[in-house]
Amino acid sequence: MASKSKIRVAATGTIWGFATGMLAICIPLTTISNSGIILPLAVISSAVVGTWAVWQSPDNKSSNNLVNTIKNLEQRVADLETISSSHESDLQRKIRRLDTED
Repeated sequence: MASKSKIRVAATGTIWGFATGMLAICIPLTTISNSGIILPLAVISSAVVGTWAVWQSPDNKSSNNLVNTIKNLEQRVADLETISSSHESDLQRKIRRLDTED
């Protein structure tokens, strides 16, 4: 759990580091373009959403559960393909038998 927390802290630092750089760039742009506080607000809100997404990401138990669910679904698809191909071969045998009867 500690390593997951370290990763989240590092990701949060990276997000806010880039957001600070973008704010340094967009503040002079707002004075030139007369766009008001739209650009800085967009940068800050994006950083907030990114931080929220990092901290809301599932932990390892949830991701293992998701991996197991995906494996189960893949196995079911493989089983359905096997069933489908066996029915297809039965159908082709019946067609050949009907062709030979004619």
